Amino acid sequence: MAQTEENWSLIIKPKSNWWDLKLGEIWDYRDLVWIFVRRDIVAVYKQTVLGPLWFFLAPIFTVIAYNFVFGSIAGMSTDGIPRPVFYLSGTTLWNYFSVCFTTTSNTFTSNAAIFGKVYFPRLIAPISTVLSTLFKFGVQMLMFLAVLAYYMIYTDSGIHFTSWVLLFPVLVLMMGGLSLGIGIILSAMTTKYRDLQNFIGFGVTLLMYASPVIYPVSAVQGSYAWLVKFNPITPIIEAFRLGFTGTGTVSGLELIYSGSFIVVIVVIGAMLFHNVERTFMDTV
Repeated sequence: MAQTEENWSLIIKPKSNWWDLKLGEIWDYRDLVWIFVRRDIVAVYKQTVLGPLWFFLAPIFTVIAYNFVFGSIAGMSTDGIPRPVFYLSGTTLWNYFSVCFTTTSNTFTSNAAIFGKVYFPRLIAPISTVLSTLFKFGVQMLMFLAVLAYYMIYTDSGIHFTSWVLLFPVLVLMMGGLSLGIGIILSAMTTKYRDLQNFIGFGVTLLMYASPVIYPVSAVQGSYAWLVKFNPITPIIEAFRLGFTGTGTVSGLELIYSGSFIVVIVVIGAMLFHNVERTFMDTV
């Protein structure tokens, strides 16, 4: 019996500590991460008639609706930025967050079948989601840059890049980290409290209205202004908008606050996720 045990190439042991995350295992399984990323990219619009065209159609329809409802009917300010550019600057980054957040928050329930059959670090599933969504974000970012170039070249809109544009990779990393952190926290909680699954879609919509996606921070006044200012998503979107359009309300201190908030959320989320993964098959 002792000789048989010595022949195992991998021994899975129970993890007793919340902080024993064994992040090195994720690097050991990096090939599996890329397999999941490829699967997510290929499968997202499989068996659809328009296929990859949805990468463009979805944000176009969204911007048209925002332009009509919030621009023409409600008359909301865009800080002097042309409406298509303003709404695209908000929805491009917001869509990346919302897709990552919604998908990662269902990690345990949507992957229960595969989790119950084979072992691998469970954090690979939400991490691969955040990475695969980058592809969709990249496509929509190209569309945003094309619209931006049109207004910069053919109109006198006053749009221009600022030095904040150099933070673009950092802003994308922050958005991905925030969606990952909040998503895995909710994923861990939904294994026990299924009511949260019904709240996720509603919560994403509420969070969007509490973020400067369809309005600038400068237009927020009154008793609810603090809600927008303390929202960690606000500095990210405003810095993105300031970098690519030259208009936005953000400071370095606000970005540091946002980054600190994200680090704390990711650490708490990873520890909670790790604690739940040991017993989730008993409750899912």
